[in-house]
This record gives sequence, structure tokens and C-alpha cells, in this order.
Amino acid sequence: MDGHKMQNKIMILGIPFDNMTRKEFLKKLYTRMENNEKTFLVTANPEIVMYAIENPSYNHLLLEADYIAPDGIGIVRASKKLETPIKERVPGFELMLGLLEIANINRKRVYFIGAQDEILDLTIKNVKEKWPDLVIAGHHHGYFDHEDPDMIEMVRKTEPDIVLVAFGFPRQEKWIKTYLSKADKGIAVGVGGSFDVLSGKTKRAPFLVQRFHVEWLYRLIKQPSRYKRMLALPYFIKEVRKQHKREESL
Repeated sequence: MDGHKMQNKIMILGIPFDNMTRKEFLKKLYTRMENNEKTFLVTANPEIVMYAIENPSYNHLLLEADYIAPDGIGIVRASKKLETPIKERVPGFELMLGLLEIANINRKRVYFIGAQDEILDLTIKNVKEKWPDLVIAGHHHGYFDHEDPDMIEMVRKTEPDIVLVAFGFPRQEKWIKTYLSKADKGIAVGVGGSFDVLSGKTKRAPFLVQRFHVEWLYRLIKQPSRYKRMLALPYFIKEVRKQHKREESL
């Protein structure tokens, strides 16, 4: 990672998070969009950090990102524990909504890729209703060979300013890295299951659940199958404590 990228970064278990508010993130992203700068944006939670620790190739991929947003209260709490506090949690879903708003105001081109056809069709319908002035550059479901260079070329040719990739990690970040190596411009970000929410199929956690930062518990109750993924949280806390002890002893 070059020098300009390391400015204003908070290191948590080897992952450099950007210490910016949501508003600051969106301002930076808009400026880069206007300058036609290619931008690899990652929104990372404790689960993603733990996956990166266990998978060096994915860890290297994250280090190639232009920006990493702290998506998850666990990241913010870890930064405080390490005495390098991050300003605020920046949920990936909120960043995505902000990008769609920017696209709507400035008539930017957005490509939607991922999810099932049914979910994607509903997502496009709802986006057209809520943000009528953004330009839908194109859309495609996520069930294809992610190594297919023809798909990269198909998306690139639509000249999108923003590419929202809903494959789930680590596949979405791998695809984005390849896409941006071929693209001429654009902000590309992995949005996980966000199309489920945009489509209306899945409801966001109620306001109070978000306010008290217990979305993880809400999602676990709604989807008990997520429990294995939640096991990353205690390991994350343990590793943060280890990092804190190491830094204290220096």
C-alpha cells in the first residue's frame, strides 16, 4: 500500500481502516467519482477481519483497497480498546444508500450485479422509484462463473460510475479487484446481502436495535443458521486483546 493510502488509517489486526465519518467517506468518494478515479471500497466487519487473518490471499486483497470502512460496532470498540478510536461506525448499507443518493442528484450510472433474478428485479424496481434520476447502467444476477472475463467486459462497456457487487465476501472483493484492473473508471464496492433489503424481501433491523448496536443478535434470531458465522466475534475480541497487550509491552 503506498504512502497516500496510509494516511489517516487505524490498524486493527493488520487491517487498515479509514478513520472517517459516513459524510466524509461520501465526500471523498464523490470527488474521486468526479475525477474518474477508479476506487476499490471495502466495508469490513469483525467477521471479515477474522477471515482475512486466516486467509492470506484475502488479506492481501484487502490491503489493495483504496478505502476500508468500519462496518460493525465491534470494529469501533476494538479501535477504542487499542486506544486509536475510530470516529464512528460506517455501515456498508448506509454507504450504499449515500452513493445511490449521490448518483440520483448527479445523474450517475450505476450497475447492479449479484443476488437471484427475482431479488434483483425487485431491487431495480424499487431503486427506480426511490432514485428516479440515477441512470441504471445495467444489472445481472450473481449466478455465473465469476472467473468469466466476458462478464467483466460486459459491465465495463456500460461505463458505470458505481458498481454494486452483491456476491458476499470473499467472492465480491475478488471480482471487484479483477474488474477494476480492466475498468476505465468507477467506484466498486461489495454490498453482501444489501439487495435483499433494497428489494423489500428482508427488513432492516428496527431503529432501536440499530441504536443499541445489536443488529447481530437481531439477524441471528431471524436467521439461526448464521450462528457459525457469529463464532468469529469472540475470536476477534480475543485477538484484539492480544494486540493491545503487545502494544502495551512495546
